[in-house]
Amino acid sequence: MAGKIIIAMGSKSDLEFCQKIGSAAEAFGVSVQYRIASAHRTPQSVLKMAEEANKSKDPIVFIGVAGLSNALSGMLAGATHWPVVTCPPGDELKDIWSSIRMPPGVAHGTVLGAENAALLAVRILSISDAALRKKVDDYLKQKADKLGKDDAGIQ
Repeated sequence: MAGKIIIAMGSKSDLEFCQKIGSAAEAFGVSVQYRIASAHRTPQSVLKMAEEANKSKDPIVFIGVAGLSNALSGMLAGATHWPVVTCPPGDELKDIWSSIRMPPGVAHGTVLGAENAALLAVRILSISDAALRKKVDDYLKQKADKLGKDDAGIQ
């Protein structure tokens, strides 16, 4: 399967949450790479990561995870041509505005929840991968079937 997801986190304190994203993506057979870089503390590392990704011939989707002030995803979106998904960590939305307000020309999608961040990244990769698209279709059907069974079970 071509393509990969790079989960970029602002610090190691986000690793546990990022591993939930990674596990959900890996369930589809997608390769996941974890990176730590901070737009505020190590901007050169963020730029280097984007430059390396820009050289890839295989598709990449970044998932940026940073609490407090999330400049990481915006910086990645401004430095790479690959799609960037933002997923604020955990249940606390400390500064959601820094994840959803971007200047014109710096676009990334913001998704809440580890599983949904992984699913969006996988769906993006599935645009050019029919086998992965089939896995997404199967996953969505399983979710719908479960709801149907749950509904039948309470009637």
